[in-house]
Amino acid sequence: MIKVTDLHKSFGDVEVLKGISTNQIEPRDVVIIGQSGSGKTVFLKCLLGLFDYTKGSIDYDDQKFTKLSDDQKRNLRSKIGMVFQGSALFDSMTIAENVMFPLRMFANLSESEMQDRANIVLKRVNLDNAQNKMPSEASGGMQKRVAIARAIVNNPKYLFCDEPNSGLDPKTAIVIDNLIQEITKEYNMVTVINSHDMNSVMEIGEKIVFLKNGEKAWEGSNDSIFKTDNEAVSSFVYSSNLFKKVREMYLRD
Repeated sequence: MIKVTDLHKSFGDVEVLKGISTNQIEPRDVVIIGQSGSGKTVFLKCLLGLFDYTKGSIDYDDQKFTKLSDDQKRNLRSKIGMVFQGSALFDSMTIAENVMFPLRMFANLSESEMQDRANIVLKRVNLDNAQNKMPSEASGGMQKRVAIARAIVNNPKYLFCDEPNSGLDPKTAIVIDNLIQEITKEYNMVTVINSHDMNSVMEIGEKIVFLKNGEKAWEGSNDSIFKTDNEAVSSFVYSSNLFKKVREMYLRD
């Protein structure tokens, strides 16, 4: 469970996050959406502990992140998987070595145990014959699946994804969306996805937090987003004629 209360973040005199609070985030998919400059990435980095926030609190399972000791923070980080926007694979490592990297940081396993664990998660993302390839030999979609395998190799409790479909063609993007959705349920994780892709939002997001100008403009389900008359959401979501038509269908029903 994650809960955010009155979160503020400033860089110098510029306030980027202006008092964001969310309902309790349970083990299910959450999608943070908004335009560029809305504060999505800063919000995500605060959740990850990469940025110190100016004011407010982030609770993990009723424990305030800022109150945790260094050992407790390390223990929490061992329960977090991260899929970066550009996959962020190490070019000098094989795919298997990339996947084993978090195990070397956080797990007390033998080399053979780490290899077995890497093989299991690579098989889960349909890359069971790619262990010895280098990242440069993999397509963008394959690299993203490697990044997902690396993110789940430690059996995390929380999964964070920053624009997981960035740079992918529509067909591959759907594959990645489905994979994230399936893995979230299999591992019973809290999954937080930072995206401006409405296709992903509707494919994955059960719970949606919409940010605008550093504030939470709306929060709800992917069904209710088409029924809301919230002006901030409407101007973003219905900038596409396709989603205008989808909304009309929802309202008719």
